[in-house]
Amino acid sequence: MSIGILLITHPGIGETLLKNACDLVGSCPLRIQCLDIPLEGDTNDLQQLACRSAQDLDDGSGVLVLTDAFGATPSNIACQLTGELQANVVSGLNLPMLIRVFNYASDDLQALTHKAADGGMRGIQVARAKGAC
Repeated sequence: MSIGILLITHPGIGETLLKNACDLVGSCPLRIQCLDIPLEGDTNDLQQLACRSAQDLDDGSGVLVLTDAFGATPSNIACQLTGELQANVVSGLNLPMLIRVFNYASDDLQALTHKAADGGMRGIQVARAKGAC
């Protein structure tokens, strides 16, 4: 059994990050789906679609939902899943976060949630003066 991963993002973000992460790591070690949330769409229909996607991914271990921007529609849809399923949500999806999740694919839901958040935060760095990188 392993955690399912659901990327709920604005159009194109999840698919692009997933492709790059899989290319860099060499494979995709978890069951994963991407759900694009269009700028115009019926949120009730999208919520039902997200719920079905999460249910499809959950083998009993839970689902980690990664979203691109906290407070935006994809994040709001994701947060509603936590009341219906065994799901955790981490916002601020970036490439280091997704790679970190892949590297700790055998962790349980709680541990993987913290690894995702940590990987995302550690992936954000301020570049200093020219030549310092």
